[in-house]
Amino acid sequence: MDVHEYQAKGVLEKYGIKVPPYGIASSKLEAEKVVKDLDLEQSVVKIQVHAGGRGKAGGVKIAKTPQEAVNLAEQLIGMKMVNRQTGPEGVVAEKVMISPLTDIKKEYYVAAVIDRENARPILIVSPEGGMEIEEVAERTPEKILKTPIGLDGTVKGFHLNNIAKFMGWSGNTAKQGIKMLRGLAKAFMDVDASLLEINPLIETPEGEIVALDAKLSVDENALFRQKDLAECYDPTQRSANEAIAKKNDLAYIALDGDIGCMVNGAGLAMATMDIIQHYGGKPANFLDVGGGATQEKVTEAFKIILSDEKVTAILVNIFGGIMNCATIAEGILGAMKELELTIPLVVRLEGTNVENGRRILEESGVNIISANGMADAAQKVVAAAKGETMSGV
Repeated sequence: MDVHEYQAKGVLEKYGIKVPPYGIASSKLEAEKVVKDLDLEQSVVKIQVHAGGRGKAGGVKIAKTPQEAVNLAEQLIGMKMVNRQTGPEGVVAEKVMISPLTDIKKEYYVAAVIDRENARPILIVSPEGGMEIEEVAERTPEKILKTPIGLDGTVKGFHLNNIAKFMGWSGNTAKQGIKMLRGLAKAFMDVDASLLEINPLIETPEGEIVALDAKLSVDENALFRQKDLAECYDPTQRSANEAIAKKNDLAYIALDGDIGCMVNGAGLAMATMDIIQHYGGKPANFLDVGGGATQEKVTEAFKIILSDEKVTAILVNIFGGIMNCATIAEGILGAMKELELTIPLVVRLEGTNVENGRRILEESGVNIISANGMADAAQKVVAAAKGETMSGV
């Protein structure tokens, strides 16, 4: 789960990392209050969205006067940002963050992430900040240093000294930088983060180390013990379908194909999408109903799939381990009746009580295309999506 920049900065502050003063506004009146409370002259107004590239998209503005800050905030609130990170649907900025303009002597990059190849948390640092780290890695990989983080959130002293030298810090700046890195590593582990990034981290002309920006992503599976961060969830930053899916405990990601997929289990869902692609089709979504789907859950899943106008056929691929195939069959029939489904539906059931589940579908009199096995299901749904004649009702 992503959080907004101001929420990430709140986490950094708790761990002793210096950030510029800031205020949040979702209206012109709130912007006026922020400008007054912070006694701002020149300032930076930044949209708060769950995506990078805000500056290039016009979501970061410099205000030279207090009134200009208010005017810019009013313009940016409600702005839709569209770039490669948001996808074509874009995301809307419901809030802006207003901060004083900060003088910059040098920009750096620092982040804590999970090194999945080596299964450990690490710090990634670079003396080249203010740009995407992927660009630095491609152009000048020698300017990136990776350092392990202990599972208790600590970093060994000699590693911290190596980082300070690598970044070009000395004296009081090095002390501040090392303190910041300790706080970053500890925060990363304490909040169950998958990413905690400061880009840019800056050095001011006075030699202060300040986090000018912040990005935090938290492992959703750990939110049960991160209750404060769980409250930071912002449904406005997801597509309508993704927000509805989360509300109904469904895992959903929209894709650009025309075959809707309803599957139980993430691995089976990915395999289903792969085999559809293998037989010449294109999946319209990833949708995992989980191991305990009810009729209500199945109905909501169908609603989400059918809200995509591109969908011309649906594949339900269920392996009943924990789940009872008869329950799924009843759920499918109930959903079809409620939604008056008119596009082809291919169903493949396997596992617990499968014979009873298949019998329920066969005796229903509803136009369902039954399939035996993954390959058969994929071939049938691809043909159905293309409007070809099918067998196996």
